[in-house]
Amino acid sequence: MKYRQAFSIAALLLLMLCMGSLGAEESAPAQEKTTEQAPPPVPATLQSPRATMGSFLHAMNDIKRGKPERIADAMQTLDLSEVNALVKKERGSDLAWMLLEIMDRKKIVNLKRIPDRKEGKPWVFARYQNGEIRISRQDDGRWLFDRQTIAALPAIMEEVAKHKSKVKGADNKEWLPLHIRLRQQLPDWLKGEVFVLQNWQWLGLLLIVALGVLLDRLAQIMVRFAMQRWLRRYRQVARRIDDADRRLRPLGLMLMAAVWWIGILLLGLPESVLLVLLVAVKLLASIAAVWTAWRLVDVVSALLAEKAAATDNRVDDVLVPMVRRTLKIFIAVGGVIFVADNLNIDVTGLLAGLGLGGLAFALAAKDLVQNFFGSITVLMDRTFTVGDWIIVDGIEGSVEEMGFRSTRIRTFYHSLVTVPNSRFITADVDNMGARRYRRYKQKFGVTYDTPPEKIEAFCEGLREIVRQHPYMRKDYFQIWFNDLGDSALEILIYVFWQTPDWTTELRERHRFLLDAMRLADALGVEFAFPTQTIHLQQEDNPVEQGTSPTLEEAREIARRIAKAGSPA
Repeated sequence: MKYRQAFSIAALLLLMLCMGSLGAEESAPAQEKTTEQAPPPVPATLQSPRATMGSFLHAMNDIKRGKPERIADAMQTLDLSEVNALVKKERGSDLAWMLLEIMDRKKIVNLKRIPDRKEGKPWVFARYQNGEIRISRQDDGRWLFDRQTIAALPAIMEEVAKHKSKVKGADNKEWLPLHIRLRQQLPDWLKGEVFVLQNWQWLGLLLIVALGVLLDRLAQIMVRFAMQRWLRRYRQVARRIDDADRRLRPLGLMLMAAVWWIGILLLGLPESVLLVLLVAVKLLASIAAVWTAWRLVDVVSALLAEKAAATDNRVDDVLVPMVRRTLKIFIAVGGVIFVADNLNIDVTGLLAGLGLGGLAFALAAKDLVQNFFGSITVLMDRTFTVGDWIIVDGIEGSVEEMGFRSTRIRTFYHSLVTVPNSRFITADVDNMGARRYRRYKQKFGVTYDTPPEKIEAFCEGLREIVRQHPYMRKDYFQIWFNDLGDSALEILIYVFWQTPDWTTELRERHRFLLDAMRLADALGVEFAFPTQTIHLQQEDNPVEQGTSPTLEEAREIARRIAKAGSPA
């Protein structure tokens, strides 16, 4: 599969995350035992009812002074053990503001009147018809607004909003969550509860869903218009992107999910409903964000590939696919962590998973590291590049794609061979595509009855063809009468073509051979083929034999021939 590396690594991280969670669960009894033996010290801010109340009020007042990060300190004074971990951050913030609003409608808090004891029964701040506000000592020694108080806060809030006004000087309107301010201004008929939610919350959900869908449609139109305009500017890139106008479709989903996410938090939904809706929206937003980043890599890679194709350097043609795959692996890994973080999953479990599965991961990564260094070796040594014709370990073909893990070679049978890059560290690679010249060595055989003058003229004619040929090397070639074969006079043809690819080489070889045949036909030179001649001698009519020349005569004839045939 095209992106199996990225998905494999993402799956491996999810597996290690699960292993980390299991490891944490298995180690929990040991941790409990350690806690029993040596309990952790209680923070000074939670050692008594007075300290807890002071910590809460100081944190909330700091938020009003422009320090919103202090909400986490305020939430530490609340017993949120009954609140689901997936919505604890959002729900805890709302509960902290509810508590402050209720307290501001009771009286000004005097910390000196709150007991500073570390033991004893719960301290009650105020009692209401729907519950009470109190601070209780926990089993670990901390004093917190207990779980009964936290559970009763929404009902107490409704009670005090109808009958009690704020004490003088207490003003939280600017900082209160929107849903609390809205609820205080709405008429009673909108606060009525028909099914699970109040009427105004149902209307708010309907409005938020409609707004998200509308924004999704607008984003699609704008993205399609922008992509078409951009692709008109880069026409060559359009051919590299399938369904270009739909490539960024996840962007609309991401914007829609973001609107839903923000809107759900503004409605102050009950915990059970908030849990279902917020988890679903978080998951949708996270997946859409990762998907958008994934698609953006395709668009950017197409632009980079087009720019790389316009340069003479072949290295960038190799780097672009590697950069694309690296970014996608990074997005896959980062996406897993991003989704886990948005779902409030403890990402530190991933580190624990690395510890538990370290050996398996190291063994699995061994080949990955070797392949990575193999790809670096190819790039640094420039062993080959995309489009080169290579021969490695008996595999011959054209390099189609190079990645960090493997290289794909298209053979001349049109099959696709995937070679791990680790093999290129030690293997002998014959790069036929890096040849500056392409040699052609052959022997032309002519018949034995060809006169020496025709052979000389034929050889010189072949040399002139080489000199006139646009793709043949002119500074070095050999064309000579070379040997006396079994059935032909052999002329050595040793020439080189300077061609960019195999197709051009074949075309020019075809042209050269046809020119040689036309030259032979024009000179009356006949090419030989294997034959046997049988001579029969009849004894009753013997052929008259001439006298054989002496050795000195033979030497003299040879001197005349050599002198006549030697170059001036």
